[in-house]
Amino acid sequence: MMTILIICIIIVLVVLFLTLLSTNKAYKYEHKIDPIEPNQNENEPVDEEKK
Repeated sequence: MMTILIICIIIVLVVLFLTLLSTNKAYKYEHKIDPIEPNQNENEPVDEEKK
């Protein structure tokens, strides 16, 4: 009975370690996004009367 308890505790600790390792790696990941393409209407002056 004691050996089963020790094996279970070891499995729990390994799973906990792997969870912390993967979470830490996920937080270090730097997301790269595509640059925003300019809008066609961006260069035109905004006319308040047309709104």
